[in-house]
Amino acid sequence: MAAPRRPSGGGLRRAPQDGRLDEINKEFLCDPKFSDEEDLEEKLAVFKEKYMEFDLNNQGEIDLMSVKRMMEKMGVPKTHLELKKMISEVTGGVSETISYQDFVNVMLGKRSAVLKLVMMFEGKANESNPKPSGPPPERDIASLP
Repeated sequence: MAAPRRPSGGGLRRAPQDGRLDEINKEFLCDPKFSDEEDLEEKLAVFKEKYMEFDLNNQGEIDLMSVKRMMEKMGVPKTHLELKKMISEVTGGVSETISYQDFVNVMLGKRSAVLKLVMMFEGKANESNPKPSGPPPERDIASLP
């Protein structure tokens, strides 16, 4: 019999958080405010994966250093002041960490938070710039600039 598959990136420690985020996703799926959102279930699954990737301590909150790491990984490093402003915009100035609910509200909301724009840009960049495979095409002297 095959061993049960564990969630990637954190093993058994991720399982409780995975369940909590699934419960929050169910709330969004049942919320009439988001009933007209296209592909909501798929979007929520993507949001959950992204959120779990950057929730470094598995506590269900993304802190300043996690947001800093996320921005650096996406190639758009920010200063601490810019990061604090981003977190404040997402949380409405109430918290110094981003909860999953805040994260999903921003990603689904009509407001254009900096975090949302960066996350959307990363997704578009990954779609439109497929990695070339194989050796580069041969060029001759005439094709050089």
